[in-house]
Amino acid sequence: MPLSPLDIHNKEFGRRLRGYDEDEVNEFLDQVIKDYESLIRENKELQNQVLNLQERLNHFTNIEETLSKTIIVAQEAADEVKNNAKKEAQLIIKESEKNADRIINDSLAKSRKVSLEVEELKKQASVYRARFRTLVEAQLELLSADGWETLEPQQQSRISEIELQRG
Repeated sequence: MPLSPLDIHNKEFGRRLRGYDEDEVNEFLDQVIKDYESLIRENKELQNQVLNLQERLNHFTNIEETLSKTIIVAQEAADEVKNNAKKEAQLIIKESEKNADRIINDSLAKSRKVSLEVEELKKQASVYRARFRTLVEAQLELLSADGWETLEPQQQSRISEIELQRG
């Protein structure tokens, strides 16, 4: 166990003949006590400073660890957001492509339908023109005939035939 200032103060030396001057020894011991007390105080102050610095170091180490973890979490979150954005973009592209395909297919189907309707209308127009031509020809034949009285029975049957076609 280390000496304390009190141990030094209470230390007594045996006396001998031709020994040291007692006042000088006491004065020296007083000086040693003061210096020793000063060193003990300084040592305690330094220990307190070391503890404070150690606490600050621990605090900053904790901050460093927290910041490091935060950076890692932020990086992971950024990567996740980036990946989600890529996935969402791919889904949007796929959906757009499907919609484009659907629109194209609908347009092609409508185009085919319109083409079929046009063809049907052409056929109907052709049939109508043929019937109309037949009617006009029959009427021209009637007009070119000499008179109404001379209508032959075969023309009568032809007019009936044209009327049936119209009707």
